[in-house]
Amino acid sequence: MKKTASAHWQGSIKDGTGHISTESGALAKTPYGFKTRFSDKPGSNPEELLGAAHAACFSMALSKELGDLGLTAQSIDTTAEVTLEKQADGFAITAVHLILRAAIPGADQERFEQAALSAKAGCPLSKVINASISLDAQLL
Repeated sequence: MKKTASAHWQGSIKDGTGHISTESGALAKTPYGFKTRFSDKPGSNPEELLGAAHAACFSMALSKELGDLGLTAQSIDTTAEVTLEKQADGFAITAVHLILRAAIPGADQERFEQAALSAKAGCPLSKVINASISLDAQLL
C-alpha cells in the first residue's frame, strides 16, 4: 500500500509560500510557510501535520491492542505535542509527547497501560520518528 501527499513551494524561506495536498483530498492546497510555522499566521506546518498523523496512527494502534485484549474503546482522544528545536546544524524535531485520554469499558489500569505502551512502540509512525516519544495515558 502506498499513499501520497505533495507540497509546492515558491520564494525565499521567510517570505515564500507553499501549499500541501493529499491524495484523498482531505488537504487540498492547504497553505504553509515560515509564518504558519513560526508565528500565528493561519495555515499548516510540517510539525502539526506530523503530530496529527502520529496521534491518528497511535489511536488506531491502541484500538488494535485493546481488541487483542477483548476490549473496545468508547473513545480514544490523543494529542501529539511535537517539539521543534534549533540546533547547531539547523532545526530538528527532538520529541513527541502523546497525551491520551480514553474511555474503555471493562478496562483496568494495568491492561490499559500495557495496551498504550504496546501501541506507542508498535505504531508505524513511532517507528520512523527519530525523536524521544513520551506518553501520558489516562483511563477515564
